[in-house]
Amino acid sequence: MSATSHQQHRRRRTYAFVAAAAGLATVGALAAALPATAGESSQKHGGGYHFNRYQDVQLLSFNDLHGNLEPPAGSSGRVTEVQPDGTTKTIDAGGVEYLATHLRQAREGEKYSITAAGGDMVGASPLISGLFHDEPTIEALNQLDLDVTSVGNHEFDEGARELARLQNGGCHPTAGCYTDKEFEGADFPYLAANVLDEKTGKPILKPYWVWKKKDVKVGFIGVTLEDTPGVVSAEGVKGLKFKDEVETINKYAKVLQRQGVKSIVALIHEGGAPASASYNYDCDAPGAGDGISGPIVDIAKNITPQVDALVTGHTHAAYVCTIDDPAGKPRMVTSAASFGRLYTDTTLTYDRFTGDIARTAVKSANHVVTRDVPKAPDMTRLIDEWNTLAAPIGNRAIGYISADIPSTGTESPLGDLIADAQLAYGKELDPETDLALMNPGGIRAPLTYAAKGSEGDGVVTYAEGFTVQPFSNTVNLQDITGAQLIQVLKEQVSGTNAASPKILQISSGLTYTLDLTKSGADRVVTDSIKLNGEAVNPTATYRVATNNFLAGGGDGFTTLGQGTNDLVGTDDLTVLEKYLTANSSATSPIAPPAANRITVVK
Repeated sequence: MSATSHQQHRRRRTYAFVAAAAGLATVGALAAALPATAGESSQKHGGGYHFNRYQDVQLLSFNDLHGNLEPPAGSSGRVTEVQPDGTTKTIDAGGVEYLATHLRQAREGEKYSITAAGGDMVGASPLISGLFHDEPTIEALNQLDLDVTSVGNHEFDEGARELARLQNGGCHPTAGCYTDKEFEGADFPYLAANVLDEKTGKPILKPYWVWKKKDVKVGFIGVTLEDTPGVVSAEGVKGLKFKDEVETINKYAKVLQRQGVKSIVALIHEGGAPASASYNYDCDAPGAGDGISGPIVDIAKNITPQVDALVTGHTHAAYVCTIDDPAGKPRMVTSAASFGRLYTDTTLTYDRFTGDIARTAVKSANHVVTRDVPKAPDMTRLIDEWNTLAAPIGNRAIGYISADIPSTGTESPLGDLIADAQLAYGKELDPETDLALMNPGGIRAPLTYAAKGSEGDGVVTYAEGFTVQPFSNTVNLQDITGAQLIQVLKEQVSGTNAASPKILQISSGLTYTLDLTKSGADRVVTDSIKLNGEAVNPTATYRVATNNFLAGGGDGFTTLGQGTNDLVGTDDLTVLEKYLTANSSATSPIAPPAANRITVVK
C-alpha cells in the first residue's frame, strides 16, 4: 500500500469513527424487550422531540488471528456447524479478504458499531506475515477498522520492545524497512492492563480505552492470561510481570466508573473448553454456562458485575455462553475460534438514563467467515504485495509428501514426523542422542497434499513449513535421567497440565500407554514406558532433543528445565527442512507416520 493510500485510509478511519457508520445486527431489534425503542437519542415527533432511552451498540469481535491473512489450510481452515436435525457439517472458513467483506457487510446500516479483538493477532504466523515480523497483519487490521484489542501471549513472542514497535511504528531494529516507507504501526490501541514493567510497576501499554459516539460511552479493559510466562520463551517476557486477570479487571472497572464510564467490556486472552466442537451449539443448554469448562469459567464468575460482557480467546474454541457474575446475574462470554474463521456479533443495549448496558437485553451469535462472498479488493492487494516480497523464499520446495499429514489428535502424524526430524538432527550433533520430544502447541498447521499455489500436489514449500513451525525455536540437546524422563511424561497430565493435558509428540522408539480412565499423573502408565523396546532405567542418563522452549521448562514441563550438558543447535524449521529433503523426493514422497507410539486407553 502506498504512503498516500495509507494516509487516506487513516483519514477514512477518523471519519468512520466520528460518523460511526456500522453494521447489520444479527439478532434483530430488541424493542419488544425494552421500555423504549432502541435508536438515535432523539427524533422529531409531532412538532417536538421524543427521547429514546435505549441505543443498540453493535460489538463485532474475533480473536487469535495469528497472522492468518490467507485462508488457512486443512482443518485449520474449517469450522463445524450443527444442523437442525442434530447432524454436523464442515464449512471452509477464514482469510482476511473474506473477513473484511463479512465485517463490512455486518456494519452496514449500524450507526453505533465497535470492532474489538481478544489477543494473539500476531505471533505463530504464516510466512506472509511472520517473515516480516507481522507488519502485514497490523496493516490488514488497520484496514479492517479494528478499534481495540487486548494483548495475547503471542504478542510477547519477540518481547515487549517489538510489541511497542507494532503499536507505535518504526522499522525493525535489525531487519530494517521492508518497503520504501516506514512502518506506521497500529491505528488501534493494544491493551495490556495486567502486564507491568518490573522496574516501574506500571502497565507497558494502555490498560483501558473508551469508545465514544455522541452520548454513548463504552469502556474496554484488556488483559492476557496471567500464566503468559509459562507459555512464552523467557526472553519474550524478560523484565515483565503478569498480574491476576480478575484483580486487574476489577481494579480498572472502578477507574472507569469513577470517570463516568459505566458500560464496560473486558477483552481477556484466556478461554474455555466448550462441550461441542460446533461453533453454533447451545452453550447454555440445559442451564447457563453448562456447555463450557476451563479457566474462563472461574474468571467470569469473579469479575465485578460492573463489567457487562467478556470477549475471550486463547483456547481457539468457539462459544457464546452466559455465565453468572458474582451477583448471580447472567453475563455474555464469547470466543470466535481462531485464524479469522468466525466473528462474533453482539448487541449491547445502552441505557442513556443510567449510562450502563441493559444486561438482560444482550444478544450474541458467532458467524462463519465463509468464502462464498466477494473478496475485499484492498485485502487482495495487500496480500499480493507481501506475497511478492515473500515469494523468492516461500516458494522453494523443501520436501514431498504422499498424502495429508494431520497435526491433530493425541498423537498426530505430523507430531511424529517433527519429533523424528529432531531426533535425526540430534544424532548429527551427538550420536548418543536417544529421543526427541515436541510440544503440541508448537505445531501450528498440518501439511496438506493439495497444492496451495503453483508448486504441484505433494510438494512441501518453505512457506508451508514456516506455517507449521513459525517460532524460530532452536533444537537443543540435554541430558536427563530416566527418572526425570518418566516425570516429564507424567507432567503431561499433572501439575499445571492436569485439567488440560499437553501430550508431547515423541520420536520413533519411545512408546508408552496413556490410560485416560485414571486421573492425574497415573494416566501415564509407568511400567509401559519403553525406549526401543526396553524399559526406561530410572538411574540411566538419556540424551534428549527438544526445542529451546521446552528445554527451558515451558508448558509446565519444569523437569525439562533441570536438564544438564546443554547443546544449542539450529532453528527447528531448518531441522524439518533437512529431514524432508533427506527422506523424500518427487518420485519417493514421505508417507504420513502411523501415529501409533502412544497407546491410548479410554
